[in-house]
Amino acid sequence: MKTSLTLLRTIDMKATASIAEPAERSLVIERLFDAPRALVFKVWTQPEHLVRWFAPRSFTLSACDFDIRPGGAYRCCMTSEAGEEYWLRGIYREIVAPERLVFTHGWEGEDGAVKNDTLVTAVFVTEGERTRLRFHQALFTSESARDSHRGGWESCFDMLDDYLAGTP
Repeated sequence: MKTSLTLLRTIDMKATASIAEPAERSLVIERLFDAPRALVFKVWTQPEHLVRWFAPRSFTLSACDFDIRPGGAYRCCMTSEAGEEYWLRGIYREIVAPERLVFTHGWEGEDGAVKNDTLVTAVFVTEGERTRLRFHQALFTSESARDSHRGGWESCFDMLDDYLAGTP
């Protein structure tokens, strides 16, 4: 009887956690890439590949430091064509090759402190010779912040698609 009660509490806590995350403050994107899962995962987890696509079109990564391991940190500077710099950083929480990445994502303020940290989960699913990315990022402070990130990530994923097409 104790086991059943514990199981019910666990299920109830999981249900409550998912209900507590409002859809308007969460970003979900699914994307199918014409590349095998091992390659898609590789370009998400090796710095020499990340610097080629990990910014929206019209931006470059002018500075990057990736320590891709559980507990490792990353910090990047995205620079616009006009020269504006946007620094972001985070911590890798989980890496399960070639299935899943979980990391924090936060923009640095002028004082260097991270503001509005979010959690990113990227799941890679094999579909024949292709890979489906199931991308989730939350919790945003507002719908407009979520929508801004949607545009940025979709542009990054366009860049990733182009990069995968030319990667052996």
